[in-house]
This record gives sequence, C-alpha cells and structure tokens, in this order.
Amino acid sequence: MGSAVERTDEHVREYLIYRGFTSTLKQLDSEIKVDKEKGFRVDKIIEQLQQFIQNFDLFGLKEYWLYLDRRLFCRLEDVYRSTVNKLRTSLYRYYIINTIQVTSRNLEKTQEFFQKQALELQGQAEWRDWFILPFMPAPEQNPAFSPYFSRQWADTFLVSLHNFLSVLFQCMHILIFDAEVQKTTGLTEENEQLRQMVREKHKLATEKKGETGEADSPAETFSDLPDSCSKTCGGGTEGGGLSPEQPFIKLSQEEYGEHHSSIMHCRVDCSGRRVASLDVDGVIKVWSFNPIIQTKATIMSKSPLLSLEWATKPDRLLLLGSGVGTVRLYDTEAKKNLYEMNIDETHPRILSLACSPSGSSFVCSAAALSRSGSVESVSRLPIPISGQLLLWDTKTVKQQLQFSLEPEPVAINCTAFNHNGNLLVTGAADGVIRLFDMQRYESAMSWRAHDGEVYSVEFSYDENTVFSIGEDGKVIQWNIHRCGVKQSEQALAQDATGPFVLSGYSGYKQVQVPRGRLFAFDSEGQHVLTCSSSGGLIYRLTNGVPALESVLSLGGHKAPVVTVDWCSAVDCGTCLTASMDGKIKLSTLLAQKP
Repeated sequence: MGSAVERTDEHVREYLIYRGFTSTLKQLDSEIKVDKEKGFRVDKIIEQLQQFIQNFDLFGLKEYWLYLDRRLFCRLEDVYRSTVNKLRTSLYRYYIINTIQVTSRNLEKTQEFFQKQALELQGQAEWRDWFILPFMPAPEQNPAFSPYFSRQWADTFLVSLHNFLSVLFQCMHILIFDAEVQKTTGLTEENEQLRQMVREKHKLATEKKGETGEADSPAETFSDLPDSCSKTCGGGTEGGGLSPEQPFIKLSQEEYGEHHSSIMHCRVDCSGRRVASLDVDGVIKVWSFNPIIQTKATIMSKSPLLSLEWATKPDRLLLLGSGVGTVRLYDTEAKKNLYEMNIDETHPRILSLACSPSGSSFVCSAAALSRSGSVESVSRLPIPISGQLLLWDTKTVKQQLQFSLEPEPVAINCTAFNHNGNLLVTGAADGVIRLFDMQRYESAMSWRAHDGEVYSVEFSYDENTVFSIGEDGKVIQWNIHRCGVKQSEQALAQDATGPFVLSGYSGYKQVQVPRGRLFAFDSEGQHVLTCSSSGGLIYRLTNGVPALESVLSLGGHKAPVVTVDWCSAVDCGTCLTASMDGKIKLSTLLAQKP
C-alpha cells in the first residue's frame, strides 16, 4: 500500500505542476511531511463531514457525500445499497439535530434544510414524521425524537460510519494496483516473446518447405514452444490449434461462472470495459474482465426478461426488455433504475433492442404473446405472431414513432444499426429482412431471406452487405444495393443456428429458442465467430465457395453455446461464448499480422 500511495502522490504532484497550482502544491507537500501513516485516513473524512455540519454547510455536505457515493459506494454490490442509504439518512438527521442544538432554537437552518430537501425526502417513509420537527416546541422531549438528541446516538453513528468506510477501503483495494501493473507488464512481455517465437518457427517452416518441398506438421513445428503456449495453442485446429496459416493464436481461456441457468444474452459495451449477461431466470450480471474477472453489479428481475442492449452514450446505461411490455433504463454505476417505459400491453414481449450510435434514441421490437399464451414458444408456427417496431427518445423517454411493417405487422426478432445510425436492418418471424432509412423513418427495401424465422442480422464491415442466420440453418450475405440479391450462402450445423437442445438424464431435454447474437465479426470484418455444441467457431470470410472457411475452434464448453460476442482491441481480441449451462468463456486471441 505504501508504494501505491507514494506513486499516487507523484501523479498528483505532476498534475498540480502541469496546471500551475503552485500554492496547492506547497500545501500538499506540507501535509505529506506531517503525514505519518502513509495510507488511507478515515478519520479525515469523518472530520470533513463534521466540519460541514458544524458550519451548517448543507450544500458542501451533500456534494461531499455525493462524491463518495459516485466514486466508492457505487462499486458495491446491490445488497449494500440499503446500508449506504441508512448511513446517508443518519447523516442528514445528525445535521438537523445539530441545527437545533447549536442555534439555540433559532430554527432558520432547520427550516432551510427541509425546504431544500423537500422534493427528495417527502416521498420516503423514514422522513414522514420529521417534517413536523421545526414546529415542535421541545422536540428533544418527544419520545419519537429524543434518542437522536443523545450523545450516545451521535457517537454510535460516527463510529458506524467510520467502521463502514474502513472496511470498504480494505475490501476494495483502491490503491493496491502494483500487483496488477506487474501482472499486465509480464503478460505483455510474454505475449511479445511468444509472437516472436511463432514468427521464427513459421519462417523456418517456410524455408524448409522451399528446400525440400515438404514441411513439418504443425505439431512438430511448434513442439518446443513453452508449456504456457502449448496448453493454449495446441497442435491442431481443434481446440485452438496453430498452423502456419493460422490467423489467430488462442493465448488463454477464462470462465465466468456466476450464472446458474442458461444464458440468453451476453454483450460487451462500446468501450470494451464491461460485459452484461442475462440468463433465463432473469438474473443480469454486469462484470469486467480486464485485468481480472470481477462482478460489478447484479440485477434481479421479478418479471421475465427477453432482451438486453448497452446504450452508446453514456455507455454505462443498460436497456432491459421484459416479457410484460416494459423497457428499463438501468445505470450500472449508480446501480439503480433510471426509467421504466411501458411499451404496449397488447405486445408485451420485448424481443429486441438496438441503440442508435448517437445515443439519442433506441429501437424496440414488441411482439404479442405466443398462441400458447406463454412468453416463450419453441415450436415453429405457420402464421407469424403480430408485432410492432417502435422508436423511442432516450432523453425525453417518449415514443417518437411506429414503423410501418409490410405486408403485415409481424414480430421482429433482431435489429442492428450501421455505424452512423442512418440505416437499420431487421430480421422478422416471417423470414423477411427489412432495411429502414432512419433519416426518413421509412422502409427502404425488404426481401424474403429465409425459410422460417430470421434469428440474427448484422451489417458487414464495409456496410455494403448484410449477413443473416435463419431457422433454415443458413448464413447468407445480402447486397443492400440490389434488393434480395445473395452474395454468398452456406449451410451451418443446427448447433450454430438453433433451436438449441441440452439433453439430460432420463430423456430430459431443455430446448431454447435463439435470442442473443448468433455471430460476431472481428475488428476488420474478415472473420466471424459462430456458436457450436462445444464452443465458438471462427470462420474466414472467403467471398467465394464455400463462403466460410473454418480456421479455429475455441472449445471449452460442455453445453451448447447459444450466443457470442467479439471484443477487439489492437492485436488482441476477446471472444465471448455463452452456453446453456450458464458458463461464459473468454478466449483471448492474438492476431497474426502478415
């Protein structure tokens, strides 16, 4: 901790010098000289809060507590939110009692508190009786308020707050980052060494092939690589193998196992810092994977959830679509619901959500209940279920318009924007892909794409084509400049397209209709990640026949993978594959640049 504190002090000094805050720098140096503990000072925080209270600085008190909440308390699990709220309530009451005791019945400051906090507190049950306090002749003698005027209550509150902050900082390791820095540096150096070794081996194999006309097998060529590499790279294509033409090396594979039922959605946010995953029980986990896997928030839903999407601006917000006709906007940092929007009672199933790149609006697909009356339906129905496609404003939280769906209103299963939000592509239960012009808010073209439902659609890297996967088990590339014209087509195995089946004992079978993303592209749009029965499969886009060429199997799963995502950053990318047993695998890949 000591070295971390000293390093942070140096960063602060550099910043003050850069900004020219010389007087502040002198004050900082003088306080550091007399600081003997060289660590976190809870007592200083308590002193600052008491100083605000003694000076009747309500604004400063609120801002200071808000800063603590924004920087510290919001990182806690949801179960601790009630504790934080109770401490804040006690802090405000401590302030009120101080205004009554110190001002000798001059209740100006007391009344000022209730005037400024009325909107925030009047709806809270714990404050209902406190609004009468300024009008009571002797509140310290009232049985309901007398305990708060005792010295014992004040001491107990301050000790509780002190202990809470002490434990909080010990558990959160705010400044203990030396180990993470060393680990990251070590991994970077190891990756560079492995990359150099692979290049040398590839060069030797190429030279030998040129001399003899034959080359060593991949297993022989890379047999003398370190164990850390051989465990992850393997000797063949299956399970992350490596060949001289292999575009990726699988450096590692980690597991996130906080879910206890089948995954429906698993999405990385725009910044690549957080992942949101949703299971069939309605449990949502928000977590990070760099430098370590760590759960940031857990969201429990009483109503069934069917869809999930990250907002683009700000990227901390999460859109959650339910099976009862509502969409929630959830703040993952503050860990609270900001809004709950009622979409349509006649179309309660929110099947798909897509946020525009500008962040100003989002598209919502709402569908009627299945004809069995349930939220989910596995069997294929001859008549598509009715649906709506709606555009909502994220700032006003109001519906902007309803798109026209021709030839009839139908359930939209999947939606995706292009890079600037000018185009929206959708895939529907009637097998039709519709392309919408988002500047005119009208359909630009539509065509029948699959025999059965369309499960997943995405724009290609150059956005001149659209890829789709449907119930007929095909992945098809469509030219968006020529309506209904295929550029390529290839049949996939059922374990890549669904419905997904997990077999159990005594003939038990769990069947899941595709809900999440079934394929994802790398950063350059040259490779695509798909689902399989034992892990993700990576294909190269060939623009020929066959359209997809298998290059790498990630493996690692014991149950069918039902949704995937690909987070790319420079040469290293992370593939996320989520399966029906609730396990999510994070495979870190190293791209081999020619």
